[in-house]
Amino acid sequence: MPLPDTDLTEDTVLLVIDMQNGFCHPDGSFGTLDMDVSMTGGAIAGCKTLVAAAREAGVPVVWTRYVYRPDYADGGVLVADLLPAIKDIRSLEDGTWDAEIVDDLPPAEGEEIIDKNRYSAFYGTRLEPYLTSQGIRNIVLCGVTTNMCVETSARDAAQRDYRTVVVSDATGELEQARHEHALTAIGFGFGWVASTDDVVGAWS
Repeated sequence: MPLPDTDLTEDTVLLVIDMQNGFCHPDGSFGTLDMDVSMTGGAIAGCKTLVAAAREAGVPVVWTRYVYRPDYADGGVLVADLLPAIKDIRSLEDGTWDAEIVDDLPPAEGEEIIDKNRYSAFYGTRLEPYLTSQGIRNIVLCGVTTNMCVETSARDAAQRDYRTVVVSDATGELEQARHEHALTAIGFGFGWVASTDDVVGAWS
């Protein structure tokens, strides 16, 4: 699918979703749960390319982190019922190495970091007020996991009428099938699916 017919160097943000040790590092909590983090870790390279290109083009970069309070009182149904092992192994606990963004993707000074405790980057966060204050109308999304936090954020962005681009080779999932299903759904009715080359070319 071609990119939206608009200047992606204007009114655009790069939103980097949850590139944290817990999701992407083999010693992180999801690796401890015997989940295959090779695909989520594989998204690091594409994210690095996009972040560098965005900074070069003057496109602001915003980061999200999925974090929980130490008592997991903000974990909701996911932690209480669906994945209680998250609490058992202290996954994504605020202030821990597990919750931090991977070393290969250090946010620059002044770049916005949004903490959240649900899949969507919009739910219960200051993201939308920030985007509104900056006049943002286009969002380029990368990060993990494709089928959960990336797709949920993309759907919420689309419902708010942001032009939403998800970068297929700078996102990662724990299962290839879920990665592909998410991209298919996004491309059908929520936005555009592009490659890092597509986006870097638009920013060049």
